[in-house]
Amino acid sequence: MLKVYGDVYSGNCYKLRLLLSQLDIPHVWQHVDILKRETRTDAFLALNPNGKIPLLELDNGECLAESGAILHYLAADTPLVPTERLAHARMLQWMFFEQYSHEPYVAVARYIVRYLGRPADKEETLQQKMAPGYRALDVMEQQLTKEDFFAGGRYTLADIALYAYTHVAGEGGFELQRYPAIRAWLARVQAQPGYVGMD
Repeated sequence: MLKVYGDVYSGNCYKLRLLLSQLDIPHVWQHVDILKRETRTDAFLALNPNGKIPLLELDNGECLAESGAILHYLAADTPLVPTERLAHARMLQWMFFEQYSHEPYVAVARYIVRYLGRPADKEETLQQKMAPGYRALDVMEQQLTKEDFFAGGRYTLADIALYAYTHVAGEGGFELQRYPAIRAWLARVQAQPGYVGMD
């Protein structure tokens, strides 16, 4: 059976939990505590030398890292991955956007506030994350005023990837009430069959 190493309160790990539920894929979830440095143990580093979660262990013992790659592997040949060439590329475009223009700001701000308790010595870093985080949300809002979902005219992996940290952006100090299209999209994601929350 597939084994997932992760922390359900991590957005990158939650993406997998949401997908696994929506596709009804049997698996074992192995909790890994980042704050206790459990990703830096010799045993974990033997599975993923990069020392990060999530990590998928296949039935044959091979491991696959990086949330986007794992999502793509698990959802292959399902409606969550468009087969039309441009729609598929659009899905990847938004998944790359999430990792490079969204997650480094929205997720890090949430980590500082929720996990670290907003310590004074991290306040400058937190403030540096806000403007680019809002820029990412602005881009999403613009897209969602035109389309219900991010790629191919339907719910795809792009929505799962972006939903994970966006729906808890408030925990990092971002004000989602200024984004009506994003809030309507969050509700559409939550209405998808097999949806599970982060907690």
